[in-house]
Amino acid sequence: MPNPARLCYCPFMSAPSPSALHVYWDESHIWGLLVVRALRAWGLPHRLVSGAEIARGVLAEDRPAALLVPGGRARGKAEALGAAGVAAVRGYVNDGGTYIGFCGGAGLGLSGGEGLELCPWERGGFADRFQHFLSGHVHVELARDHPLVPEELGPSILAPVWWPARFAPQGDEAETLARYREPGPDFWVADLSLSALPPQILEDWENLHGIRLRPENLIGRPAVVSGRLGRGRYLLSYPHLETPASRQANAWFSHILNAVLGDSTARPPLPAWDLASLPVTWADPVLLRARDIMEEIIRTGSEHFLLFWRNPWLLGWRRGIPGAALGSLYALVRECLGRPETDAARDYWREKAAEFGRLAELFHQGVTGYLLSERLAMTVLHSAPEALYPRGLRGQREALFGPPPSSGGLYADLSRILEELCRRQD
Repeated sequence: MPNPARLCYCPFMSAPSPSALHVYWDESHIWGLLVVRALRAWGLPHRLVSGAEIARGVLAEDRPAALLVPGGRARGKAEALGAAGVAAVRGYVNDGGTYIGFCGGAGLGLSGGEGLELCPWERGGFADRFQHFLSGHVHVELARDHPLVPEELGPSILAPVWWPARFAPQGDEAETLARYREPGPDFWVADLSLSALPPQILEDWENLHGIRLRPENLIGRPAVVSGRLGRGRYLLSYPHLETPASRQANAWFSHILNAVLGDSTARPPLPAWDLASLPVTWADPVLLRARDIMEEIIRTGSEHFLLFWRNPWLLGWRRGIPGAALGSLYALVRECLGRPETDAARDYWREKAAEFGRLAELFHQGVTGYLLSERLAMTVLHSAPEALYPRGLRGQREALFGPPPSSGGLYADLSRILEELCRRQD
């Protein structure tokens, strides 16, 4: 149970409103679903808000206890906010509000580039880009005797990271609440599971090829930070504490929300999330067809060694394949089918269903051809490199998904429609 003495000092305390928590929804993809799923599982009132609504003043009109910003592309989130939205978020925090950002939402809170400049730290670069492709649980060392760190968890926990960026500390104005330690049992680098590789093989690879797969340069770096801006506070976490069925991470997330809400509720770990088993509540034919399309695409990718399921909610992929986008679309489709048909959703879908259905069929045809081209490249590239042109594959991918790391093409069009539909169902 939380220590009452530690809850007396509540650095995030603010007066809750009828919509006690706001979730900034733009450019959130599957990561926004994780946050909302957590809030629903724990019965916490919330509201999904867009960048346009924030720019128009929703944080002042319906002041939340906290603004939660899920993962996703930080630059896209900043673009959706615009100058007015950025100023509105900063004003909300300055006036005593609380900002909680995970992964891309953490990056958005930083300084430099297009960040909100809530925290003076900047985003760190990568000497070896390969070290960005990290995912799975990692041990993190917790700060002790801090009101935002639950003492019952002990000195360290296993927390999940999904392709995190890095903090570049600038001065000591931000407090480090957690630091990375060694990888956990399900840790991957790109499409390689470290636990499936004998330690001697890893050492041999490093000696023979000069490539380092073990994320040793991650150890000791900040993972979660917090600080003040004006009368408000921010918490920026590259670990996804809202990950389904991640017991210790979920306990920390619940503790943070208790600090925000002035609560002491003991909440259970978040339930597991099996996308393929989600029930259908709104049996819309266009959405059902989209579900079938995404399952056919994933099946094609799996049959040709390009895609695989890491767990029941997270798609894995061979490096270079846009598996994150495919997994996100599938999750959005399944969630829209599983949510009730609200009046707002029905009105929106009446305008968008035909367009979405047409784009989904084009996407089905295009992605199937692209995945099979990637499979052919795997087969013939070394024996007949002149048979395929990498630029042709790159062009196919960019037409469908946009140039990495940004999202674009048909994927972005489909994702935007589904995200807005999902927002209107909440």
